[in-house]
Amino acid sequence: MILEGTAYGRPRPTYDPLITEVGPGTPCGEYLRRYWHPVLASRNVTGRPRKIRLLGEDLIVFRDGDGRPGVLYPHCMHRGSSLFYGKVEADGIRCCYHGWKFDVEGHCLEQPCEPSGGLNRSWARQPWYPVHDHYGMVWAYMGPPEKMPSLPRFEHMEPLDDGEFYYVLDNSVQSHADHAGPEVVPYNWTAINENCLDPFHVQVLHSTFSDVHFLPEMAIMPTVEWEEIDVGVIYTSRRKLETGEELQKTLTWVAPNISVNPGPESGKGRKALSIFVPVDDTHTRAFVVRRAPAGFKDIFQGMGLESVKPWTTMTDEEHQDMPNDYEAQSTQGPGGIQLHSQQHLVRSDLGIALQRRVLKREIQKVAAGQDPMNISFDETSAPISTPSGVVKTPVGVGA
Repeated sequence: MILEGTAYGRPRPTYDPLITEVGPGTPCGEYLRRYWHPVLASRNVTGRPRKIRLLGEDLIVFRDGDGRPGVLYPHCMHRGSSLFYGKVEADGIRCCYHGWKFDVEGHCLEQPCEPSGGLNRSWARQPWYPVHDHYGMVWAYMGPPEKMPSLPRFEHMEPLDDGEFYYVLDNSVQSHADHAGPEVVPYNWTAINENCLDPFHVQVLHSTFSDVHFLPEMAIMPTVEWEEIDVGVIYTSRRKLETGEELQKTLTWVAPNISVNPGPESGKGRKALSIFVPVDDTHTRAFVVRRAPAGFKDIFQGMGLESVKPWTTMTDEEHQDMPNDYEAQSTQGPGGIQLHSQQHLVRSDLGIALQRRVLKREIQKVAAGQDPMNISFDETSAPISTPSGVVKTPVGVGA
């Protein structure tokens, strides 16, 4: 008997480093450093320093006594002690070892062990990155100073109406607001970034394999079209409902790492930004932000998730019985990195293939000294407008 197709002798699987590796000096890392990225929800940046890791770099984030956020290199430039143990004051953070104090832009304000508090301290500058509060999050820019763009703005996110606020989640795995998983997921950013352009997994993973995670209509197999547009890639999915109507959903992926995902209802407020920020090559933090009316508490309200068991309390067997995005995305390769050489993309993966082509093109543009897409240096330029939305129409109308 001749056995065919066994696993014996498989080539060693590999990943594509061009889109996977995000550290300083890597092509993708330099590309991503041309954009602003959220660090934490603004409410979670306080007078107590927090350790963060972003694009493969360890950093400290804090908010000084006057309310200004700061992101600094974590080791004090004097003797290397961690500023995680520093004391935050009105105008900066003071190292616990010898008391050197730095403001949010790294200027050394005091050297208390030196004569007159450090007569020559003006030369001392703790490495830092520019930061801003924006859309309810603290954002950092980690790229070349001379190439710093304006903050990303979206037409559907502003201005806030009376009583509205920016509702932000900075914990990466949620079933709903009170049922969170790990803040940082242990897998590469590409897995979660590509997920947004994969509408077919909604019908399988979120509707017919596990319980219905979103809306009952999502259990209907859609027809899907993808298209590259000025800001990235869109897909339009269509589902024929038993009512004789057609449910049409358009989602926009804004390069390099933002998904503009409409909720089940129309209107600006229902468009959420999902932002997938690489922590390093094997970890990612996902953010969700939307406009919300006063008293709003749960972005997942009305999606049938209220009875879902908290993710962190599930047993291995329950994770098997009820897999979600985490289970599917975290297992695409050892160490959380997709093994591209052993993947076999098919027609339903056209969106994934298109996104990868766009990313590679933009990475190569930066490597060639050009500016990538979705970069503006004019703070007065119009905000990004996207076609994301959900509509119900009689079958055949608007197709």
